[in-house]
Amino acid sequence: MAPPLSKTPRLAKHTAQQIAHIYQKLDYQGLGPIYCDEGGDEFWEDRRGPCQKMGSAIAKALKIRLPPGGRSLYVGAGVPEIPPLLMEQLELNRTVCPYNLRQGEVDILNEAGGENGIPFIWGSAESATGTFDHLWIVSVLNDPEEFPNLSVLFSYGRADPLAFDVSAFSSERETGVRLFASCMEKLNKPGLLTTSVEELPWVEHWCATHDRTYYIEETTYPTALVGDPVCFVRIT
Repeated sequence: MAPPLSKTPRLAKHTAQQIAHIYQKLDYQGLGPIYCDEGGDEFWEDRRGPCQKMGSAIAKALKIRLPPGGRSLYVGAGVPEIPPLLMEQLELNRTVCPYNLRQGEVDILNEAGGENGIPFIWGSAESATGTFDHLWIVSVLNDPEEFPNLSVLFSYGRADPLAFDVSAFSSERETGVRLFASCMEKLNKPGLLTTSVEELPWVEHWCATHDRTYYIEETTYPTALVGDPVCFVRIT
């Protein structure tokens, strides 16, 4: 059972200012082709504000769920994760380790943050060392770019039975299982997991095979880019 939570707090003024500052400094022209095959400028013109607003809402929710001074592992962290990352670092004095497989996005994020920003890491979160009391894995295992066959089957239910590539699906599933298991091994138990509702089957499968119990909080928070509802799971 999760501990009782008070009403959602506000972000400190300095945190909100730093979030706004980084969003203002981001190279949206450079981010356009990273996030979109075409129409990247229009995409970011439309999503920049919601990305900051919805990310800040999740940051506020995390503020009352995480203890000060801990460590968080972020898998596939990018522009949407800026608010929670900054909140953890600036308000809870936590160590954050955000990993991203797209070098172009990592370079843009680190340049925008400067010396006082979040040190985004180019590479797989599987290479992270040490243990963490919070794992963030949101819209990763259902990412149509990294896992096209997993996403159409599990998340969108649009797989064509005549054209579906079973071999590619099996390979992607093995990669997903390995990635999720590797990251969960780094999570201290008890610990907090932030994930999307669509990725809960991975959580349930891992907990069943590792004899772990879990508690899924009912409240969800929408993401700005793909609309996946985000939830908090306590692994006990």
